[in-house]
Amino acid sequence: MNWNLDDVPVFVAVVTQNGVSTAADYLGISKSAVSKALARLEQGLGMRLLERNTRNIRITSEGEAFYRHSLLILEQVDEANAVMAGLAAIPSGRLVVALPMAFGREIVAPHLSKFRQQYPQIALEIMITSHPVDIIRDQVDIAVVIGLLNDSELIVKKLYESKLVCVTTPAYAQRHHLGDSPEELLAHVQICEKRYASSHCPIRLHGHKKPMELGKNVIYVNDPIAVRDAVLHGCGVSLVPDQYCKTQLHSGELIRVFEQMDFDASVSVISAIYPSRRLISNKTRVFLDFLIHLCEQI
Repeated sequence: MNWNLDDVPVFVAVVTQNGVSTAADYLGISKSAVSKALARLEQGLGMRLLERNTRNIRITSEGEAFYRHSLLILEQVDEANAVMAGLAAIPSGRLVVALPMAFGREIVAPHLSKFRQQYPQIALEIMITSHPVDIIRDQVDIAVVIGLLNDSELIVKKLYESKLVCVTTPAYAQRHHLGDSPEELLAHVQICEKRYASSHCPIRLHGHKKPMELGKNVIYVNDPIAVRDAVLHGCGVSLVPDQYCKTQLHSGELIRVFEQMDFDASVSVISAIYPSRRLISNKTRVFLDFLIHLCEQI
């Protein structure tokens, strides 16, 4: 394949303006120049991008795929030009961020006012979600995820290595004999975040791994804050990432139990991800720095 990058903006204009004539007017060039650019691009790629006649134009499936990549290419060019021209010194523009529910509520939300004051020209859009995010499909600039990732196309920046701790209330511990073995303790687990109730989260005890086998009547939820609050209101013992129970442990509302039981840290590590094939913009960089700073304060 041998195609010219200069022809890409012409192709994008034809698609967005829905026609050769309108694209020519938009770009301020002749219709013949637009047609020649399309022909060169299709010949260089070896595929038909657009089906067109005197009245209509229709993008092919190959053209759709190339159009999506063309937008990324032009975005990179624009950002590179901005950096070289010194126009990116002040972060600005729309920034879409995806955050897990608990992280967004407990870690990020209390500090958004400060971020907004520092970067008033960033139009920040935050998606709070309990579901995995496809940052390419969902057009997300940066996302925070929990656990290990297998997508090699993404840049992964570890923000915080959570530690799962077993907690309960002093009142519950006084009323019940929690026992000395994992089996005895786990019998008191009445609620658990679903991600930790699986074979991927084994117990480590004295250097040995064993499955975490919970009872049949355990309540499973997808939010660690809900688990913490349920335990605070008498719902037995449970596992809570340390960043969501430090305040309650410090105040004495919660206490740690069975501290010799440990868990694989990889199941609860918090990371920021963003697409590797896109030039990271200043607005993304400053939000990443914001997340790093917040996690350093946990």
